[in-house]
Amino acid sequence: MNINATLIGQAIMFAIFVWFCMKIIWPPVIRALEARKQRIADGLAAAERGKLDLELAAKRSAEVLREAKEKAAEIIAQGEKLKTETLDQAKVTARDEAERIMIAARAEVGQEVSRARETLRQQVADLAVAGAAKILQREVDAKAHAELLSTLKQEL
Repeated sequence: MNINATLIGQAIMFAIFVWFCMKIIWPPVIRALEARKQRIADGLAAAERGKLDLELAAKRSAEVLREAKEKAAEIIAQGEKLKTETLDQAKVTARDEAERIMIAARAEVGQEVSRARETLRQQVADLAVAGAAKILQREVDAKAHAELLSTLKQEL
């Protein structure tokens, strides 16, 4: 065999093989590479979106946490205010109740003093009648001299 014919035959076979690869094998390989390239690009884009979503979620969670802290502080402030108002109201109520009790006690003392004076007047009038009876050495009729006795009571 001739080396030139072998080389030419191998060159023709190589050309047929390259043509066969270009028409039959190469398009599916290129499509597979393109599909893989697209999946990688989609994965990178999804990773970037995920990173942005994570940053947004972190910002939202920080905002929610800040709002929760503000609301908790507001609730605590309202509780303190309510406590203060309740204490003040209780003090006012207690002060009013004490004043009412004092007024009632003063009125009762006034009534007791009036009763004691009336009793004392009655006793002094009885003593005056008894003293006058002894002085006059006769009995003074209290019914007959009721007007005189009531005037005497008023003077005492």
